[in-house]
Amino acid sequence: MTILKSTITCLILVAFNSLVFAQPVFNLDLESSIALAKEKSKTMLKLKQSLAGVGYDLRAATSKFKTHVNLDLVAPRYSKTVRQFEDSLGLHFYPVSQNTMSGYLTINQPLPTDGALFIRSGMENITDYYYGKRNSQLTSIIGLNQPIEAFFGYNNISMGYKQAKLNYDRSFKQLKRAELDLVYNISQSFFTLLSYHERLNIAKLTLQRQKEAYEIAQSKYKAGLIREVEALQMEVDLGDALNSQDIANVNYLSQVTLFKEELGMELKDSIVIKTDLDYKTVNVDAEKAVSLALENRLELKEDEINIELNNMDIKRRKAEGRINGDISFNYEFKGVNQDARSLPVETTLSNTWNDLQRRPGNLGVGLTISIPLIDWGENRARVHSAEATLNQNLIQLSGDKISIERDVRTTVNRLQSNLRRLQLLEKTVVIAEKSFEISRQRYSNGDIDSQAMALERERLNTAYVTRLDAFINYKLFLADIMRKTFYDFERDVSLLAM
Repeated sequence: MTILKSTITCLILVAFNSLVFAQPVFNLDLESSIALAKEKSKTMLKLKQSLAGVGYDLRAATSKFKTHVNLDLVAPRYSKTVRQFEDSLGLHFYPVSQNTMSGYLTINQPLPTDGALFIRSGMENITDYYYGKRNSQLTSIIGLNQPIEAFFGYNNISMGYKQAKLNYDRSFKQLKRAELDLVYNISQSFFTLLSYHERLNIAKLTLQRQKEAYEIAQSKYKAGLIREVEALQMEVDLGDALNSQDIANVNYLSQVTLFKEELGMELKDSIVIKTDLDYKTVNVDAEKAVSLALENRLELKEDEINIELNNMDIKRRKAEGRINGDISFNYEFKGVNQDARSLPVETTLSNTWNDLQRRPGNLGVGLTISIPLIDWGENRARVHSAEATLNQNLIQLSGDKISIERDVRTTVNRLQSNLRRLQLLEKTVVIAEKSFEISRQRYSNGDIDSQAMALERERLNTAYVTRLDAFINYKLFLADIMRKTFYDFERDVSLLAM
């Protein structure tokens, strides 16, 4: 009775420990494996942060076109020092003790022409403690500044926005390309694991069939229907099948470890992969694939961005060698006043406001021009250097287009060829299975020997493995075309819209 109680207690403890300390089991298919890898990939996280950064740069470049409002305050600024002046009587020194308070509100509206329209209003009050005076002024000014070179040369605000937009597009494509590369790499690892898993299943099936053949051989040997050497050969074949299963199991477990490491999982985690060897027939149109690749590929986008930046650089360098300057206009209302420091501040401000109303406005118009006369060909050389870089990038773009078109067409042809091969091997597997069943029946009837039976079994295993390899290659070709065109032909959807 004591032994029974101890046994029950041990079983309860084992069950409890299994429930408490059991590791979670992850059921993984290709989609969930890719999602897990995206979540844990440091490369993807860095690229997402990079995209966020250039997104903020683009937002900042866009905000440059909007109205900006600034408030500048000096509240207060006190200074005490000694100043000097020189006249016909000699050099003199006098003390200065002042307190300055001011506030200005500036409304600035950038213009698409790289200029700016602004309004600035405010007041300033300076208290001079040495002379006992309070000086104040009220100012309101509306003005316009416009660079001349923006009309025929380089527009800084427009080019800044364009450059930010190009950088954002490039980062977005880089993120998508890294995502598709990750999808392809994880697909490759997943299907490699699937291959080892199916090879293990094939080894188990082979072992089971070999056991059946061994039992038939033993029965026939005991009945005196076959020779001892044939029965011994069946025993050797059984041992070889058992060894093949052990090797397949070791290879599978090793690949499981590598797969968990690539997904960023703990090695102690348990995974179960969902094996599905069904496939969808996808006929990829080569012309559509080439067109999508030429439209979406990151290499071409980078070449086009570099060309755009080269053109901008050429414009900037040409503008540096041309006439440049500024057009300015402003109209100002100003009121000033000086009172004794003993008077109330309200009185000083009121007097300043009255002066502003009496005083006529001040008009300012200006045109500054800088004309380069002699630079000994420096600017021309810089322009030619930029043009040489532009031509280099144009050649690079042309070469990349040819290379991408050739690569995509080759991949599409290989996909279609592998699809036809896979469809043919489906029939081959069916034939090999029927042939094996017939051979097994013939061996039971004594029509063939163990050697012929082994050949049939090997032929069936080869059919299984060949079909498995063709299936994996077909899936990888689909993933490869997807990353080379940014288009999922299996679901008929663009990846750039996702």
